[in-house]
Amino acid sequence: MALQFGSRGETTQFSELDPSAKLPAIRRGGSAIQSLSIIEIAYCCVVIVLAYAARGSTGFGAAAAFPLMGLVVPIKLLIPAWTLLGICAGITLLGRDSRNIAWKEAAKILPTCVLGVLLGIYLFSILDGLWLQRGLGILVVCYGCYSLWATFRPIAKPHGPSWLLAAVMGFGGGVVGATFGTLASLFFAIYFDATRLPKEAFRATMSAVLLVLTVGRGIGYWTVDQYSGEVLFIFAFAVPMMLLGIFIGDRIHTSLSDRAFRRTICAILIVSGTALLVK
Repeated sequence: MALQFGSRGETTQFSELDPSAKLPAIRRGGSAIQSLSIIEIAYCCVVIVLAYAARGSTGFGAAAAFPLMGLVVPIKLLIPAWTLLGICAGITLLGRDSRNIAWKEAAKILPTCVLGVLLGIYLFSILDGLWLQRGLGILVVCYGCYSLWATFRPIAKPHGPSWLLAAVMGFGGGVVGATFGTLASLFFAIYFDATRLPKEAFRATMSAVLLVLTVGRGIGYWTVDQYSGEVLFIFAFAVPMMLLGIFIGDRIHTSLSDRAFRRTICAILIVSGTALLVK
């Protein structure tokens, strides 16, 4: 029998037969979604469907969904839930491109990526939600500005030994991906672009490396006990929307050019990242 003293000196008794009464809401599962309004739930559904429709149709665009979701869902819960969602999406999308994977280039980037994931998991476990939110906001704005600038002028390809570039970009992608749950693709894209992979190989190898990274950080979150009932609830809520988005994306063709679409995604990233900073 546990006792808790109130503000006037009274005692309140908690029955040992009801252990859930002692647990915070986060451990009972579902409260993050259940506390959202109907409009916020509809907003999350639309964001996930549109983002994965863009990824299924063009191969990019899903990164914009994460900061947009972060405006209404706590970042500390969203990161592990989004990781599980990324594993499902990666398996779904990789099946059609597996024959185009450049295994040699993937093997070069993965060893330091694993080291980066270990550091990223540690940073995620010690940082609170506010620091993660602010850090993600800064990262998203910088990424959006960099990518937008790249659509107006060619980005100079990095020079130097390929093994060094692979090591640096693999480590950076691992740290960023595991700490913030997104945008690791920026680092991998720099390396794969420098190696001049053909378009089909670029997309397939990127998907393969991201899937390995996502599985790795998913295991890492499990080791630090981040899969609460609430995280699993968010994941279960998002899976149908993700599958619907991929289904739609496979069957539509946008009239926007590739460059115009990328600029639109960049603008969304900049706006959503700024919103995270001022939230």
